[in-house]
Amino acid sequence: MPKKKIIRTSTIALSLNVLLKGQLSFLNNHYNVVAVSGNDEDLKEVEKREQVHVHAIEMQRQISPLKDLISLIKLYLYFKKEQPQIVHSITPKAGLLSMIAAKYAGVPVRMHTFTGLIFPSKRGLLQRILIFMDKILCCHATNIYPEGQGVKNDLLSYKITTKPLKIIANGNVNGIDVDYFNVNQVSMEQQNQLKNELGILTDDFVFIFVGRLVGDKGINELIEAFKQVSKQFSTSKLLLVGLFEEKLDPLHSETLNEISQNKNIISVGFQKDVRFYFSIANALVFPSYREGFPNVVMQAGAMSLPSIVTNINGCNEIIIENYNGLVIPVKNTIAIFDAMRKMVEDVDFYNDLKQNSRKRIVDNYEQNVVWKAILDEYKSLEKYV
Repeated sequence: MPKKKIIRTSTIALSLNVLLKGQLSFLNNHYNVVAVSGNDEDLKEVEKREQVHVHAIEMQRQISPLKDLISLIKLYLYFKKEQPQIVHSITPKAGLLSMIAAKYAGVPVRMHTFTGLIFPSKRGLLQRILIFMDKILCCHATNIYPEGQGVKNDLLSYKITTKPLKIIANGNVNGIDVDYFNVNQVSMEQQNQLKNELGILTDDFVFIFVGRLVGDKGINELIEAFKQVSKQFSTSKLLLVGLFEEKLDPLHSETLNEISQNKNIISVGFQKDVRFYFSIANALVFPSYREGFPNVVMQAGAMSLPSIVTNINGCNEIIIENYNGLVIPVKNTIAIFDAMRKMVEDVDFYNDLKQNSRKRIVDNYEQNVVWKAILDEYKSLEKYV
């Protein structure tokens, strides 16, 4: 008997490649899995690593009516041709287009996972448009999955849908490979070599940020706070791992100047394997304005790092105040400074947070538990196929 077909979609292939790493290969043992997104090197890597079929359909992240219509038609024709039993989307635009196309192509099970919501952080006309788009998405989906409790609460409070909302496992779209994200995977020799290359000394306290270097990630506030931290604690360092996005969400000019001029700020760009950088850091600082269920915070925790995070969806579920990190208000430079200062000054407090960090992730977000829960969900929906 041939395996049932599942098509997984995302707007860009990077989401499939990073957010669902390993999951598609696991599911392919039970289903015929096809990955659909825009065509680039990430999609090729998904095909090679996950050993699944891929199909390229370009989708725009921004609102682009004409291009969106073309993508919608292409998705509809592809779903009609392939006749999958399930289409399961992540990311906003892929969700909207895939759910509409799948419904009219006659796909019986149409699943969307909300990995994050954009509209709560927007205002005015743009917010109303984004809410309307998510309502249309949910109208065309048969099953809706918020990635965490915070995302679920927002979907309910903004009345996006009246359909049941189910959180799979403890939240998060893929869980964490706690064997891979383990500080023991990086030798002391490798750590010392990287420290030497970056000019980090043995006694330095290294804060790390991993992600896109954009305004929405709280980078402007982080840099302003660290400017004060570095004046008070000369042995503090800030390690920035990620790319600038000058078009979508550029940083303030004074922020860029401080990054380039402050000798205690080290920017290394995008890094494929972030474990090496986590291994030489002392704490993650992640002052984002909005998230779904951030992998970075879980990765840092698995690498035994406590975190300073903002009180937003996902972050405030992974981090328990004064247990494995600190939870601070959004867009608050003073709060970031106070949290960073406390970690540097209070050694006993810091060590307590560090001791609890990995345990929190292993106990709640181990990858195999998440994958099995997703597989069980697919199996439970087969009766509708």
